[in-house]
Parts: sequence; C-alpha cells; structure tokens
Amino acid sequence: MKNVTQKIAIRQADITTLDVDAIVNAANNSLLGGGGVDGAIHRAAGPELLAECKTLGGCPTGEAKITKGYNLTARHVIHTVGPVYSSKENDPILLASCYRNSFTLTAEHGLSTIAFPAISCGVYRYPVEEACAIALRETTEALGRYPGIEQVVFALFSDEHVRVYTECLAGL
Repeated sequence: MKNVTQKIAIRQADITTLDVDAIVNAANNSLLGGGGVDGAIHRAAGPELLAECKTLGGCPTGEAKITKGYNLTARHVIHTVGPVYSSKENDPILLASCYRNSFTLTAEHGLSTIAFPAISCGVYRYPVEEACAIALRETTEALGRYPGIEQVVFALFSDEHVRVYTECLAGL
C-alpha cells in the first residue's frame, strides 16, 4: 500500500492551474457548465470546451466523459457527475463510480497524471469524511490496477478538506 500512497498528493490548489494530463470536472448532467469547480474549469478552458461538451449529449450520474483541455494547462478534462447527497444507499456507489470511470478513461487514453476536486462535496453537500474515504479507496485500487498512472493529485478548495484528506491518507 505504501508505494501506491506515495503516488497521491493532497494540495490546497486551484485545479484549473495544474500541469497534469487531465483534471476532473465535478460537472452536472448537462456538461454545459455551472457553479463551483465546474464553472471555474469552463471559464479557464474557454468557449471551445463548452462547444465540445455540447456534442457529448450530457452525462449520467456516476459516469465520465473526456474532452480536450483547450486553454487549461491540463491537456484533458474528464467530466464526471457526482451524486447530490441524499443519504440513500446508492450515493456511495455513484460516487465510487465517478472515480472508477475517471480512472478508466485516464488509463484508456494513456494518461499518467490526473487531478481531482472533492467530487460532490460542494453544492451537492456530500459529507467530506465519507467522500474522502470513497475517493482514496477508489484511488488506491486504481493505482494498483493501472500502473501507468504515476500521480493523482487532490486539488482541494478549503483548509478543512485538506485536513480531512491528509488525515485519511495518513491512515491508509
């Protein structure tokens, strides 16, 4: 487990500025932009991102789709739609699926570095401790499954999220 966790970085950072192969967009089902990280990614990438997203036909919750990065430093954007937290039993399944499908696209496209936000932890109100446990479990499993993935960055917005993710990673 130790060598896998060494591939995971936790940073308080603006995901739109990271120099990685792909950043993950916590998108809505339309993929046409929104608030939070979704809006920030669309603004930073430029209008070409919206134009490409319009061709994708949306994205169901738990699934993921990939586009070019356009004006971002990142070369690709992986759009995934997390669940709106409802404390239902399928919430963790859908959130895990977001990570799993994002890692599958990363591997299928031969990408080696990826950055994630805290999917569903903003306006979708997923409790950060629960979301973090799911994110790190799926990440360690993916790093074992896809040796070509060299680094996974969690680019987090708040001090509190950084604290929770750091403590959770240290416990692995």
